[in-house]
Amino acid sequence: MWKYVAVFTTLTLPISADVTSPSGRTVECYCTDKSGARVELGEQRCLSVGGRVFMARCEMSLNVPMWRETGQSCVTG
Repeated sequence: MWKYVAVFTTLTLPISADVTSPSGRTVECYCTDKSGARVELGEQRCLSVGGRVFMARCEMSLNVPMWRETGQSCVTG
């Protein structure tokens, strides 16, 4: 039971947008959209890649910001 509580607590912590390099320097982490604009970690966007259109969230993977598909379809207005 306690193992699940610890995992849940870890997953609910806020996402940090900064990483400290081995030299001690703070490096800002974020994704970019197709126009090059900054997108903060945790934000979602509708992406069009290779003819596919899907929702993706800016996340960290192995200390690299990347877009991860959410499985949701894009909302069109």
